[in-house]
Amino acid sequence: MRFAELEHAEVAIWGYGREGRSVLAALRRRYSDKPLTLYCKPEEAGHARGLGDPNLRVLDTAPDADALAGYGLVIKSPGISAYRPEIMAARERGTRFTSGTALWFGENVSGKSGDARVVAVTGTKGKSTTTAMVAHAARSLGVRTALAGNIGLPLLDLDGQSAALWAIELSSFQTGEAGPLELGVVVSLGEDHLDWHGTRERYIADKLKLADVSRSLLVNAESPLMKQKTQGHPDRRTFNDALGWHVAEGAIMRAGEHMLELASLPLQGLHNAQNACAALAAIEWLGFDARVASRSLAGFKPLPHRLTSLGMRDGVEWIDDSISTTPDAALAALASLHGRSATLILGGHDRGLDWRAFSRSLKHSPPHAVVAQGAAGPRIARALREANVACPILESVDLAAAVGFAVDSVPAGGVVLLSPGAPSFDQFRDYAERGRAFANLAGFDGGTIGEITGLGIA
Repeated sequence: MRFAELEHAEVAIWGYGREGRSVLAALRRRYSDKPLTLYCKPEEAGHARGLGDPNLRVLDTAPDADALAGYGLVIKSPGISAYRPEIMAARERGTRFTSGTALWFGENVSGKSGDARVVAVTGTKGKSTTTAMVAHAARSLGVRTALAGNIGLPLLDLDGQSAALWAIELSSFQTGEAGPLELGVVVSLGEDHLDWHGTRERYIADKLKLADVSRSLLVNAESPLMKQKTQGHPDRRTFNDALGWHVAEGAIMRAGEHMLELASLPLQGLHNAQNACAALAAIEWLGFDARVASRSLAGFKPLPHRLTSLGMRDGVEWIDDSISTTPDAALAALASLHGRSATLILGGHDRGLDWRAFSRSLKHSPPHAVVAQGAAGPRIARALREANVACPILESVDLAAAVGFAVDSVPAGGVVLLSPGAPSFDQFRDYAERGRAFANLAGFDGGTIGEITGLGIA
């Protein structure tokens, strides 16, 4: 969809987070006097009204089906599920829905020559790091590269700007909004966001909508499910296979050639080394010198709240992996410790994920102790006990209490690992706020934890 289609339509914006604000700004650059309605949360309404926009009606509530049906077009934020009953009812009555992501693609990518070159990355875990690595590697070769999308900078914040390459992260909420693009990358495929998608099957189908709009597709060779689901793609490539970019012999390899020792990669965990392989395979497919670019990853700055060591406190290392919002991500974080004695803090907002497979995995390599906290805590603790995981399993109402339990349980020389496997929304605005709170509770200065670097065009 293009902005021109909005000119004569009655338009509402639903959601006023980062994406909603970006959409409003982009609309006002084009149609300064167009009447608009904004639906937002009560705590967001003050900012919107403070804009002093006489043509913006601000309603601090969510619209119902009748309200939505009164608009020709609604631009909704990604976190609002496309499967909400009121949206589906309004669609049947003729209301069209779009997003900031769809509008950017409509303006910049049509599938014709001269379009923006886009590599779009998605995955249940690892998509932010992989997207940032693509941008870092391309920039190391002198390529003017944009880094944007779900990683923290809405695409419309770069409205009207140009780059030689666009490295874009897309969540499962956004993959269906993308237009035709040069290369899609799927780094992992598990289970997540069931509260948005409804079922695991629909989550996977929505995630793989990226394949439908990608001229070429790069997928993880170690995922049988991903390979099976994408086998019909006309130009599917793989990473993490022995003939291409993969991890072996303590190094990132290109076929049989050592390219970068894992000790030189400033990221913990095998999964992050595999993310680097995905980024380098993407760079190579795009026609850039990935062998040269691989050396630049030694200088990659890890994204915050992703297996970030906060430091030592009273002989204990504290590690912030607040970005972990799935059970698989928590398992990967624990594996990155290579058997060190750890107290693992799990839990947060309860999205109804099944923790039984996680618990069975933990039974074979249990940590020193587990603290299950927040809204999901009781269900996680129950699954661990039913699986007979052989370590102390503690329960706490919130993160503050969980840190207290962790201090009491972790042995000297051990690790306290926050890798919740669940979103933060039961207690915090987002994973970053949770990570900073964890740092403060552990006795560090959470205010010094920076934002993601490199966003925008460079």
